[in-house]
Amino acid sequence: MARNLSPKCKLCRREGIKLCSKGVRDNSAKCAMERQGHNNPPGVHAFRRGKGSEYAVRLREKQKVKRFYGVLERQFMNYFHMAERATGNTANTLFILLERRLDNVIFKMALTTSRTAARQAIVHGHIYLNGMKMDRPGYFVELGDKITVKPSDKSKQLIKNFVEMDPNRQIQDWLEVDRAGLQGTVKAMPTRDDVQIPVEEQLIVELCSR
Repeated sequence: MARNLSPKCKLCRREGIKLCSKGVRDNSAKCAMERQGHNNPPGVHAFRRGKGSEYAVRLREKQKVKRFYGVLERQFMNYFHMAERATGNTANTLFILLERRLDNVIFKMALTTSRTAARQAIVHGHIYLNGMKMDRPGYFVELGDKITVKPSDKSKQLIKNFVEMDPNRQIQDWLEVDRAGLQGTVKAMPTRDDVQIPVEEQLIVELCSR
């Protein structure tokens, strides 16, 4: 499985937002985006950079979304082409596809503290979908899908530890979660309003449509 092994705090600084990739650390004083003097873009002369070109502005929006959801360039472009072929607004469809990724759903169910941890839990076989092991982080969930934890003490303890790290996380309306039972259900399809990243999606469409 291909991965982006770049330092996560550096990616947050580059995009200027919290990418929610380091779990509870993102909400602590240790987060680089919360520390004065550490929340600038990486690089020795970052403070001297002027306004970017039109292409640079659009590229930054795309990179921000890719890094927020933890997908690589080829994956992202595949999703964009799927959204382009579908009926309706291309940008909205793109974000709905990204929201339906299994790793994103598990993170939003508060069963892990980050999408990175969710991907690892899936690949290591700790997550079951409708009673069957699912080891594909990019699987698109469907309406009514039930997500549970592998019935083993090791898997249950792992997810329980994640839940206890962030017990007060708000769950979005399209998901139904039983934290005590370490399980959840997709009770509706996500909408554009469920996206938690500030982004100008039309700029992404303009860039990828070239």
